[in-house]
Amino acid sequence: MIHFDRTEEPPGFDDQVRKRGKAWLAEHPQAKRPLDLWSGVKPQLADAFRQLCAYSAMYEPVGTVDHFVSVKADKSLAYEWSNYRFCSGWLNSSKQDAAVLDPFEVKDGWFEILLPSLQLVATHAVPQELRAMAEFTLERLRLRDDERVIRQRREWYRMYETGELSLDGLGLKAPLIARAVERQRQATT
Repeated sequence: MIHFDRTEEPPGFDDQVRKRGKAWLAEHPQAKRPLDLWSGVKPQLADAFRQLCAYSAMYEPVGTVDHFVSVKADKSLAYEWSNYRFCSGWLNSSKQDAAVLDPFEVKDGWFEILLPSLQLVATHAVPQELRAMAEFTLERLRLRDDERVIRQRREWYRMYETGELSLDGLGLKAPLIARAVERQRQATT
């Protein structure tokens, strides 16, 4: 995981999503799942996250809208831009309604990729009071070493190693891997 900055909600969000959503919730108080009005802003959300999954910190061409605080936990946040995170579908499914570290609160340097294994680990930079949550996040979202995420990392790393992707390009598509490469370079010089 890397740090992401919060962004302003897109123009028209209040009318198209928030107000319509709150009206729908008022009319359907017993509904288990709110009406999906958020998918219409997925392109703007993807842009806000630089086309990176909020959790894997890798390029995500499709992605989903994750309700950071799940709809099950608090329906009133279903139509709030501040509650949305852009992420890959399988990670969103893995998260479900669990409380994990917020990419807006994560600081750069809290997580790093190990080479050559491509595993993601929490570093000593994670504050002591958040270490258990960091480990839970890695486990719950299967970010440490799940084959699906390792395969993605392996491909980005391969593209860099074969010259298909520059280090700058790798930094845009898989910033944690680029940082691991930079650390490796510094260690050998």
